[in-house]
Amino acid sequence: MKRTFFVAALAASASVHAEGLAPVMGAARETKPIVDLRLRSETVDQAGMNEEAHAMTLRARLGFETGKAWSTTLLAEGDLLWPLDSDYNSTVNGKTAYPVVADAETYELNRLQLTNTSIADTTLTVGRQRINLDDQRFVGNVGWRQNEQTFDSVRVVNKSIANLTVDLSYVDQVNRVFGKDSPVGRYNGSNYLANVSYQMPVGKLTGFAYLLDFDEAPRDSTETFGFRFTGERPVSKVKVAWLASYARQQERANNPLSFDLNYYNAELTGTFRQYSIGAGVEMMEGDGVKGFTTPLATLHKFDGWADKFLTTPPNGLERRYVTLGYLKKGFASLDTLSATVVYHDFRSDRLNLDYGSEIDLQLQAKWHRFSGLLKYADYRAERFATDTSKYWAEINYVW
Repeated sequence: MKRTFFVAALAASASVHAEGLAPVMGAARETKPIVDLRLRSETVDQAGMNEEAHAMTLRARLGFETGKAWSTTLLAEGDLLWPLDSDYNSTVNGKTAYPVVADAETYELNRLQLTNTSIADTTLTVGRQRINLDDQRFVGNVGWRQNEQTFDSVRVVNKSIANLTVDLSYVDQVNRVFGKDSPVGRYNGSNYLANVSYQMPVGKLTGFAYLLDFDEAPRDSTETFGFRFTGERPVSKVKVAWLASYARQQERANNPLSFDLNYYNAELTGTFRQYSIGAGVEMMEGDGVKGFTTPLATLHKFDGWADKFLTTPPNGLERRYVTLGYLKKGFASLDTLSATVVYHDFRSDRLNLDYGSEIDLQLQAKWHRFSGLLKYADYRAERFATDTSKYWAEINYVW
């Protein structure tokens, strides 16, 4: 963080010229507050654990973002997380008799960034920031957890060529969801994220390269190269959307292992009015020692909400899934009401082991600045992990 924000400070100071402080005063007048509150109840019933976890946590993200001075804005935001009911293992509170709910009490800097747009069609962001690439399968902020994942980074996004977006980042520290008091709360190293996409009439084609080097987790130091193709088009009264993605991963830097692993994902979704149905298959190879890994991903979105596969098993993971969705705008007095059902079948890539299955249910509503959800995940184990049920109730306020 010190290195990246020092670069930002130099860039800002170099921008000060004969205009004096007038731009600063203008930026101050256009400053907007950041208020993001979330109250969540999470219950975990996990076979083999002595206790059932009960977590009631209040998360507040408070800060501000200025207007522009010399084409530069400043954003500062703190993250405050209070456990109101702490009968759970936060990974740092020592309550190991309970299942894990990875929302530890913390009070820390969440984001501190300077964003400059003085170069045409280019955005430069320096400092502690949020980075979400594509659908967050490889890089994301893990926004589901109360303490999100942020990046101490220099990021450049250029759109000077029509339909082409070049997104490049250098990251020297990853601030993970476990918080600053956790021994794995920070990953340090020289990491490079490259994501280049081109929008065509038939869909978006994206190529990516993620080169990771973690001092604290050398087995996750990898180089991953891949592509994804997404698009949608109407077929009669149905909107059909598709996704196809492939990646190849090898060891990098200080990784003591040697491996060559593949990833693919294929998905098809049809939407008719407020109803949708989709199906897909995702595979991450494993060689018996190491599974294809995505340590910077928003993993909760993908391999089941019970979070049994946050680390890919050594024999890999093949997931086949079906989704059902409902979205209604203007439902009664609500702005939106949505419902989601997902069924997952999990197997190993190597040896074809039956890991288990999971069903996920969610009901979500939005009303003005408030939103809320009820959520349930039920994992039934066969040959991996243990039976686990999770329940959530949540209310959010964003201003």
